[in-house]
Order: sequence, then structure tokens, then C-alpha cells
Amino acid sequence: MPIRKGREDRGAAGNARPGLPPSSAILDAAFHAAYKATPHGETPLARSRRRALLKIVRSAAVSVRHLELERLRFTHPPPTDFENALLDRKFGPGQLDRALRRLGRAVSRIRRLSSEEQRTLRKASDVEHFGLSVRRFYGRLASVVREVDPDLRQLREMTRFRKDRPHLDPSEPVLAVAGFPNVGKSSLVARLSSAHPKVASYPFTTVAIQVGHADLGFDRLQVLDTPGVLDRPRSDAGPEVEAEMAVSRAATAVLFVIDPSGTCGYPLDEQEQLLARWRSEFPRLPILEVETKADLLPDRVSARRRVSATTGEGLEELRGEIERVLRAAMPAPSAGGSPDGP
Repeated sequence: MPIRKGREDRGAAGNARPGLPPSSAILDAAFHAAYKATPHGETPLARSRRRALLKIVRSAAVSVRHLELERLRFTHPPPTDFENALLDRKFGPGQLDRALRRLGRAVSRIRRLSSEEQRTLRKASDVEHFGLSVRRFYGRLASVVREVDPDLRQLREMTRFRKDRPHLDPSEPVLAVAGFPNVGKSSLVARLSSAHPKVASYPFTTVAIQVGHADLGFDRLQVLDTPGVLDRPRSDAGPEVEAEMAVSRAATAVLFVIDPSGTCGYPLDEQEQLLARWRSEFPRLPILEVETKADLLPDRVSARRRVSATTGEGLEELRGEIERVLRAAMPAPSAGGSPDGP
């Protein structure tokens, strides 16, 4: 494949012009790097051989580097269990692994072809054969890279999809706060936290993630607010299903908030039904029940813990109970490590 002199380096493979396949930018960068080869040698023949070798080595190395960078987004770090579930639902089960395997095979083929052509080139004895060897390798390289265009497109779409979803660190506890709207979830979370955590909303609009320090014995507690999740019969709507995945795949424990005063607009029996649905949907997830707005019903007798975000009643005891539940539900640290680090 001929290389035009003066071609500008279009940079990283991700900078392909709209409408062009991902392989075009990778090959552009590879062939440009090869074109810039400036070999040294004692004779013109030695320099020509060296130039041909450099073209093969550089074009292969640049192509491999770009393909490896595409894979790196999904291997360092790998997707969490929650992210894998989202990707499987959106793109199909196993599509990520298949795309990564195909890129891995392409990398191996490029390296093998490069080694083979370098051996052939070292046996060649004239400039004509040097050029033939380079052109042959360029053609094979382009064929291999273009074959994975569908995988490159899909991986980039997966990358965008993944960035638009919350990242929940599996090594840190996740507290899902559940209950009907207006039962006092946000006020309760604010009173439990010693800081103003960063709140981020995501495309599945029923979920917001709060990540920050809280007075619960953890340096980084992730709070998953779930307004609207499972407050109605199961739906196949994307946002609700994704939010349920966040709870089932990422939550460490659930703080289920009930407003017995009725000021939230939902009768107590409906809230009890929602709680029963949560217990049915997530049987293995610890669910800690709490009643809010205790200041509005000071004489109410309940088997549940009662708290008030307004007066602070019961908050200290609730903090301790949440910490105990989270620590019991978190996986034990690996051998050689500790909760506080290596």
C-alpha cells in the first residue's frame, strides 16, 4: 500500500473522521509512522533493508498499540458485575468478551505476520524484494485491522454507554435507600452524612448515586437513591430495569424508609406492599427497615426503628445499625490485606 509523502499524522485512532471506519485512523497512524523511518547503514543496500524492516516493525507496533488501547478500556479495570449485566442487556450476552477476543486474535496475527515478514526480508538480497516485502505486509496488516472494524465500533459504543452509567466500586460499600417518594429519604441521608456528598444522576432516571464520606465508619460510602424503583408492577422499561440491576448487582444492603404519618401521599399499606416486593425481589440482600418523621407521630408504637431527620431522634442508633449491617455484608478482605489497605 503506497504512502503519500507529506501525509499529516492524524493522531490517535479515536480521531477518525466522521463516516470513516475505525480502522482507517489506525492504519493512517501506522503507515505514517512507517513513512518517517530514517535508517542508518554503511551502504545504500543496508539502509534500504533497514528502512524496509523499520516500516514493517513500526506499522505493526502502532497498529498493535491502538488495538491494545481499545482493549485496555475494558481490562484495566474490568467492568464490574453490575456493568457487565448492563452491557449484556444492551448489546447481548457475551458480546463484550467476543469483541475483546477478536481484537486479541488480531493483535496476535499482526505480531506473527510481522515476524514472518521480517525473516523473509532478512533473506532478500535486492531493493526490489525489499519493496515487495513491505507492500505484502502492508496489505496483510490492513486486512487484519479492517476485519475487526465491527468489533472496534461496538467497543466504542460500549465505552460511551458505560461512561453514561454510574460506576459503583465493588470494593466499597453501597447502601441502597428505598421507599416511596417524599417519605424522607433525602433528608435522612443528609443527616447521616457528615459532608455534602457528590450527587450524580444517570440516564436511567430513577437512580442517583451519592458518593462521599459519611459518619458510618467508612471513608467512602456509596449511597444509591432509588426513587420509583419497584414502586409499581415490574416493567420492561430500560430505566427501571437498569435501576433494579444496580440494586441487585451492586448494593451491599438496603435502607428501606417508611413514612407512617401518611404525609408523603402514600398510605401505609401501600408502603408495606412495596417493602414486601423488595424482600421478594432481593431475598439475599440485607434490608434494614426504618420509620421516618417520628416527630409527627410521637406516640406511635412500632417494632421498627423510628427516626426523625428534623429532631435527630434515633439517628445515632441508626448509624450504628447501618454500619453493623454493612460490615457484616461486605466480603472479607483478601489474605495479606486489611480493610485499611495493604
